[in-house]
Amino acid sequence: MSWLLRLLGKTKPALTPQQALRLAAWQTLPASDPNAIFELSRYVVIDVETTGLNLLKDTLISIGAVGVINGRIALGDSFSVVLQQRESSHKDNILIHGISGTTQREGEDPVEALLTFLEYLGKAPLVAFHVAFDESMIRRAMRQYLGFTFSHPWLDLAYVLPALNTRMMHSHRSLDDWAEHFDIRNTERHNAVADALATAHLMLIAMHQVRDIRSPSYDAMRYIERTFHNAKQSR
Repeated sequence: MSWLLRLLGKTKPALTPQQALRLAAWQTLPASDPNAIFELSRYVVIDVETTGLNLLKDTLISIGAVGVINGRIALGDSFSVVLQQRESSHKDNILIHGISGTTQREGEDPVEALLTFLEYLGKAPLVAFHVAFDESMIRRAMRQYLGFTFSHPWLDLAYVLPALNTRMMHSHRSLDDWAEHFDIRNTERHNAVADALATAHLMLIAMHQVRDIRSPSYDAMRYIERTFHNAKQSR
């Protein structure tokens, strides 16, 4: 029966007492204020690399993140980790993200990697481009290795930017499209930290544009995201 429970994801992974305490400490941190103005807030912009695009079969390889603190990109507040893989991903996949098979197999223990990520994140709201994929991969890894459901606020710039720049909503869909439009250079595309940094620059642009129409807060940007998403769904 135990193998069936593991298959169905019903058993919790065995954390050491110290790991369990670290997770509990993160869970008890106070939530951030989504209505705080940009100049008094910290956001974490994130990107991930995976073994592929299949949400059910592929796995999380790396997490890259950059902090946006008080309205500015904080390069000193960045994060990068490679989760140890039992088997390295396919060569075609490695050609995309550049994380070698050796680096994957010698990566950090997934439990330690994810706990360190949570401690870096704190309770800062997350920002990404095309959130659904990044969130799904991270949630699945958290459930698999830490045994809990990662429920956290996310903002999707893939909806916010076209909502704020309606003339480009049909012609600009990818991270590359928007980066090129705003002249954001990314020489290490598909490196998680580099992509997170490019996304952070887009976040600053969106923050500047939001000031002209709403109060400058994370919650205001999420309202714009929801409104645009709902409008697309109703068409």
